[in-house]
Amino acid sequence: MIEPYLRQSALDHLALAGRAKDAAGEAGVTLCEKTLPVAVNLRGDSGDGAFVEAVRQVLGLALPTLPNTATRAEGLALLWLGPDEWLAVQPAAAPDAEALLASKLREALGGLHAAVTEVGESLCCIAVAGPQARGVITKGCPLDLHPRVFGGSGHCAQSHLAKAAVTLHQVSDAPAFDLYVRRSFADYLWCWLEDAAREYGVAIVRP
Repeated sequence: MIEPYLRQSALDHLALAGRAKDAAGEAGVTLCEKTLPVAVNLRGDSGDGAFVEAVRQVLGLALPTLPNTATRAEGLALLWLGPDEWLAVQPAAAPDAEALLASKLREALGGLHAAVTEVGESLCCIAVAGPQARGVITKGCPLDLHPRVFGGSGHCAQSHLAKAAVTLHQVSDAPAFDLYVRRSFADYLWCWLEDAAREYGVAIVRP
């Protein structure tokens, strides 16, 4: 784990804090970078009651078993990535929160067929919200994000946006989405989103 004083956002060079507003005004889309995320990849058997209960005890969340769904409570979310894979994410947390969470999971899952991997340092979280947020994302994403299909908050999916692989999590019916992307693609994706949102009016806001 990197020393806290060396931690730097993948988008620091864009000086987003200096451009950020307190409110969206009449903008159809808002963008912001959330603080360096806590992200822990979890592998295990959803059919194993001991595994499911251990995860619930540590996270306080039920393990989502339906494809492309997520559970969330008190800022922590658990995203379904596959039949035996999940991502525990918390966009805003203390610098040592990820290591602490991973340690608790490893201790609880000791002796079970499971794997816990810290991946937060490799990711950037970009939040896209506002009445036209869905329209902006669909410009470059092959998923059908219509509310009848991508049924509102509590849904997630792995896909790509423009040429960047993303994990998409709808966090609000407003709508609002958190996009988790690898740091090496963060600058590209941010610039693409800002350009794609320009026709609707775009505001950079504070997290």
